Amino acid sequence: MQFVCRYGTPDGRVLTGVHAASDAAALRRDLERQGLHIFELRRRGLPIHIPWPMLRRRRRIPTHEFLAFNQELAALLRAGLPLLQSLDIMLERMDNQTLREVLTEVRDKVKSGAELSEAFAGFGDLFPRLYSATLKAGERSGELEKVIRRFMRYLRLVLDARKRALSALIYPAVLIGLSIAMLIVMSIFVIPKFAKFYDDLDAELPQLTQITLGISFWLRENILWLLPALVIGVVALRSWIDTDAGRETFDRVRLRLPLVGAIFHQFALSEFCRSLATLLAGGLPLMQAFEIAVDAISNRHVGGRIRPAIDKVREGRAFNQALDEAEVFPPITLDMIKVGETTGSLDEMLANVSDYLDEKVEVRLQRLLALLEPVLLVIMGGLIALILISVYLPMLKAFGQVGR
Repeated sequence: MQFVCRYGTPDGRVLTGVHAASDAAALRRDLERQGLHIFELRRRGLPIHIPWPMLRRRRRIPTHEFLAFNQELAALLRAGLPLLQSLDIMLERMDNQTLREVLTEVRDKVKSGAELSEAFAGFGDLFPRLYSATLKAGERSGELEKVIRRFMRYLRLVLDARKRALSALIYPAVLIGLSIAMLIVMSIFVIPKFAKFYDDLDAELPQLTQITLGISFWLRENILWLLPALVIGVVALRSWIDTDAGRETFDRVRLRLPLVGAIFHQFALSEFCRSLATLLAGGLPLMQAFEIAVDAISNRHVGGRIRPAIDKVREGRAFNQALDEAEVFPPITLDMIKVGETTGSLDEMLANVSDYLDEKVEVRLQRLLALLEPVLLVIMGGLIALILISVYLPMLKAFGQVGR
C-alpha cells in the first residue's frame, strides 16, 4: 500500500512524498532510520482534513486495555526481564490494533536509544502527560516497575470515582429520558386525535386545552426539521467545546451551576491533588510535578486559577500559600497541605486531601440524588397530569352542561 508522508530533513527542509510500504509503522521506522522527522503519515487517497472535529476519527485506547497493558508490563519488569524483551513479548499477544501500532513504534524508539517516557510522550493526547512524566520519574530513580504500579493505582482510583458518579446518575437520566419520550409521543400522536372530537362538541375550549393543542400541532408540523436542527446544534456545541476558549467557558459555566457546581469543583481539586501526589511519590521535583498536575485537571477553569501559583512557588513562595492565593481550595485542605509541606510528607498528605475530597463528592452526590429523584417524579407526574386535565377538561365541561 502507498502512504503520503510529510517529513523534515536533517538540513531543515520540509518535504511531502509518496512511499510504498507494508504498513505505516514499517514506513515510519524506515524513514526515521534515514534521519527524517515525521510530521504526518497517512494512507494515500484518504482525506487530509475534516473541518468538523466531531467527525474526525481519533485513535483511542480503551482504559481497561491500557490498564491491562501496564499491569503486564509491570509484571514482566518485576520478573527481571529487560525492557525491550518485555515489549517484544507483549507485542506477540497484543490484540488491539491501535495499541499494537503504538507499542511497535515505542519498541522501535526504545531500541534506537530513546527512553520509554520519551517514546510515549511523542504520541501527544493519546496518552496522558501524567503517564510519561511518571515513567520519567521511574527511569530516573531506577524503579520503573514501582512507578508503573503507582500510576495504575492512581488511574483505578480516578476511574472508580467517575464510575460511582456515573452509576448514581443512571436512574435520574433514564427517568428523565423516558418521561420526555412519553410527553413527546402524547403531544405528537395522542392529543391531535382529540381535535376532531372537540370540533364535534362545538363548544369553546378552555385556555389550557387551546395551549396544549397549539403546542401539540406545532411539534407535529415541525418535527422533521427540529430533529436535524437538534443534531446540528449538538455537533456545533461539541465542536465549540473542543476549542480552548469554548472549553474554558464551558468549564466555568459548569462550576456555577446550582447544586452540581460544587461537585465539579471538588472533583477537579481531587484530580490535581492525586496527580501531584503520584508524581511526587515517583520522585519528580515539585516544580515539574506541579506543572504536569495542573495540566491533568479536566476542568480548564480550575486549572487556569491554579496555574499562576507555579510562578509564585518558583519565586520562593511556600506551596500552601501559593495555593491559598488561587482561592479555589477549601481552608481545611490548605491546612492539610501545610502540615504535609512542614513535615516533609507532602505526597502522602496530598493523597489524603484527594481521598477527603472524593468522600465529599460522593456524599454531596448521594444527597443530591436523594433530593433529585422525588423532585423529578413530582415534576414529570405534574406535567403528565396537566396534559391529561387539558385533554379531558372540555369533555367534563360538556357533560356538565348536558346534565343541567
